[in-house]
Amino acid sequence: EASLYLNRLSNRISPSRNVQVILAPSTVALQPLSLQINRRQFKLAAQNFYWRDYGAYTGETSVAQIRGFVDYAIVGHSERRYVFNESEEDIAQKVAAAIRNNLTPVLCIGETALERKDGETKAAIYSQLTNGLHEVSKEDISKVIIAYEPVWAISSNKNAKPAKPADIAEAELIIREHIAKLYNKQIAEDISILYGGSVNADTAGGYLDIPGIDGLLIGGASLIADSFCAIVETAKGK
Repeated sequence: EASLYLNRLSNRISPSRNVQVILAPSTVALQPLSLQINRRQFKLAAQNFYWRDYGAYTGETSVAQIRGFVDYAIVGHSERRYVFNESEEDIAQKVAAAIRNNLTPVLCIGETALERKDGETKAAIYSQLTNGLHEVSKEDISKVIIAYEPVWAISSNKNAKPAKPADIAEAELIIREHIAKLYNKQIAEDISILYGGSVNADTAGGYLDIPGIDGLLIGGASLIADSFCAIVETAKGK
């Protein structure tokens, strides 16, 4: 199924110098897709991995095992945090492990509906950034991508409410402000920030128009070829 879907995308999405398309299939599909993929056209990302390079950890896929297949790795996705109860320390170790193994970590952060209701959006972002990056040096922070993914806006959440551009713009400023405090202003300006949460072909253009948003982390819409291709074409036009 993954192979057929990749073939469909390959026929419809042409390589572009200004848009990087990254696909994050399930772990079992990474190895076969790595043999099929045109790396000028697409890059692969892991949805998850275990942060230890080696050891007796039955059932886990280590970061060292996926190193040859992928260029990126998603870390701290809200489902890993709230469904699988990954701790902040686990997330920090995964970010460090990805960098150690020459992968680009995509660190997902974002507040819950309750945190937002209680006015704790800034505190939640600060905490997740501080904890998630505490193993990352000033020399390595440029290797990290930040994805702002408010839990209350994710389409898989039955009570999801699409985020307004103003909400995302405010969060983007909070993220860069805190990165500047953790590292410096230049690093904060240069770091890439993605937005994820109910992104589809109709909303992608508006989200990409938000100053400081460099790309999108797409969920359910990426499973529909027509929708995903339309989002990529929208990005190429920006």
